Amino acid sequence: APSPEARRLDRFWLPSLPFAQQEIENLLTLFPNRSTSLWNRDLQPESLLAQAPAYNTVHLATHALFQPGRPEDSFILFGNGRRQTLADVRTWQLAIDLLVLSACETASGGLTGQGEEILGFGYLMAQAGVRTSIASLWAVDDGGTQVFMDIFYTFLQQGRSPQQALQQTQRVLATGNFAPLGQGRARIERNVRNRIPRAIAEYLSHPYYWAPFLAIGD
Repeated sequence: APSPEARRLDRFWLPSLPFAQQEIENLLTLFPNRSTSLWNRDLQPESLLAQAPAYNTVHLATHALFQPGRPEDSFILFGNGRRQTLADVRTWQLAIDLLVLSACETASGGLTGQGEEILGFGYLMAQAGVRTSIASLWAVDDGGTQVFMDIFYTFLQQGRSPQQALQQTQRVLATGNFAPLGQGRARIERNVRNRIPRAIAEYLSHPYYWAPFLAIGD
């Protein structure tokens, strides 16, 4: 997870991610004995690639920006402002089941993007040995993303596939019915009540918060 500060990279302004730490802490709580975290300057491509083989999932709560037709300007942001372009990503070897980019966006389309850049990224991840990749078509307020990912990983913990977990997460948020979460329901509802602004919590059913996430791969 990155430092929660706004960054300016060349001509791109990337907003801060104040809920990224909570997002990661939620996952560490869900999988206490099967996870590790890399924060701020410790989040580097070398450390990620070195540790990834010991796990089946990599979750990146950091910025990624995809520029249509400009792979040299498409990147994932690592610690201390370091960028990995798609050319760099092309050399990765991961061999994991799932990679999640929770704070990515396309520079082309906002809410109207068609997703070609995300699909291209998913193809690169497949070439790197990632079975399923999850990314978003547009940048979602990271308070809403924190809730989305908490629900998504709760479903994964319960044995759903990434595709099933994604669909059920979107359904839970769209309907406002948290019952399918079973034993995870009370914890998620506390999260919504106590850890995100009311202005976000009241509108989690809006497609802005749940519609952009795509699963690419098996």
